[in-house]
Amino acid sequence: MGSSQPITPKYVVKAAFEVDGVVEKSDVVGAIFGQTEGLFGPDLDLHALQKKGRIGRIEIQMESKQDETKGSILIPSSLDKPITALTAAAIESVDRIGPCSARVTLTTIEDIRVTKRESIITRAQDILQKWIIESTPTIAQLTSKVSEAIKASEIVSYGPDKLSAGPDVASSKAIIIVEGRADVGVLLKTGLKNVIACEGTKIPETLKKLSKTKEVTAFLDGDRGGDLILKGLLQVAKVDYVARAPKGVEVETLSPKQVLKALKEKVPVNLKALKEKPPTKKARSRRPRRAPTRKKKQLMTMPEPIVSAASKLKGTLEAVLLNEKYKVITQMPVSDLCTNLQETEGVHTIVFDGVITQRLVDISGDKGVKRILGDRISGVIKRPVDIQLLTVSDIIKGDAA
Repeated sequence: MGSSQPITPKYVVKAAFEVDGVVEKSDVVGAIFGQTEGLFGPDLDLHALQKKGRIGRIEIQMESKQDETKGSILIPSSLDKPITALTAAAIESVDRIGPCSARVTLTTIEDIRVTKRESIITRAQDILQKWIIESTPTIAQLTSKVSEAIKASEIVSYGPDKLSAGPDVASSKAIIIVEGRADVGVLLKTGLKNVIACEGTKIPETLKKLSKTKEVTAFLDGDRGGDLILKGLLQVAKVDYVARAPKGVEVETLSPKQVLKALKEKVPVNLKALKEKPPTKKARSRRPRRAPTRKKKQLMTMPEPIVSAASKLKGTLEAVLLNEKYKVITQMPVSDLCTNLQETEGVHTIVFDGVITQRLVDISGDKGVKRILGDRISGVIKRPVDIQLLTVSDIIKGDAA
């Protein structure tokens, strides 16, 4: 019959047959090909369609009993529906198989794609169910993740003096010096990991060297011990800011909210004011009373593009990013500032009509920004030494931060 090409069937024609006598499978196949040949021209001849891969191999199942043969015919088809239906009708027209009379009846035409689609859907349901079971965390897993998120970082040993410290002391541009290990633990629970303890009134060499390369905030107890440690720090180390626990209270007893409040209220170090003893009551009484005078604020000199941008942005809730030559890179609403800054390269100066926050400062530090000028500053605890933070009132007369 000739070789046929591989077929990818879309339908399967199923038919039943009865023969008045005993015949072989080859008789059935021969009858199908022989009695349908030439019915609809050469293009629809079963031999030609099989060679082109449009009709598959004809499968015959049969059984002979008491001089009668019964069986089934199965024909795969990749033809379209009308031609497949025409082929099924042609097979039903077979009325003799071998030397015997026969009857062929169409049982069904099965759409294999429907069966395949249902099989795929069933498999997809199994995959989805397994996926949901495996990917959905249990209550225990969720509880564990939440616990890990709020768990304080472990205290590490830093430097040759093995001082108690948080894990970010080495990598952070700013550090917080506290008195002891318990104080370090309290700040870690607050989320501050750039903290290190001096562990005594004698200031370790590790802190002396560390203070030369970092912005330093001394956060000390509100008692005489805190006074002594501050005095020692000021004599041998570089301290930029001082924060204190409330009078008579130790840092290790503070809540996270109290810790953040104390650090927010830190003050820049004024060595002269800290070292000079306050005048006695008698000395104060001898001083002539003077009418209070309001000291005029000295405005800082800034490049003209920065001053111009600050003036134009006043009241607009807009922000501009400038490069190192003070050319405008882009302008946007203040609400988009942090997002756009993360996606913009070459930013040297930020001028905007809004509040300078810790988040903005942190992002700016990562992007290499050198100056931020806003309406006011709020909640900035870590001030990088290489970023200048200014308000409009620092450069323009008559503006208040």
